[in-house]
Amino acid sequence: MELSGKVIQKLAEVSGNSRNGNTWRKQEFIIETPGNYPKKVCVALWGDKIDQFPIAEGDEVKLSVDPESREYNGRWYTDIKAYRVEKMGAGTANTSAANAPLDVDTFHSDEEDQLPF
Repeated sequence: MELSGKVIQKLAEVSGNSRNGNTWRKQEFIIETPGNYPKKVCVALWGDKIDQFPIAEGDEVKLSVDPESREYNGRWYTDIKAYRVEKMGAGTANTSAANAPLDVDTFHSDEEDQLPF
């Protein structure tokens, strides 16, 4: 499932230990969806995803999320966990070599083109 919007608030990182003794980390942030009736949604990054996808307030993002609900004492609680974050907008640059623009001079050669048309 995908969700997009602007990061309007970044909450403090929380960490602790599970019952098994494993340490965990969680970073929550609030995004506001675009449209006539914008919604505010709290989304969490867990563990190494926090370092893998650094975000800041004001970032326009597109998130791949996994919503999950659970019951506790007759009440239902919903978590929305992001597993991929893409920064959107003119202010962001993708530095991946696979997405870099092609340099036309790289393909220039002294030989004439061998195209059949």
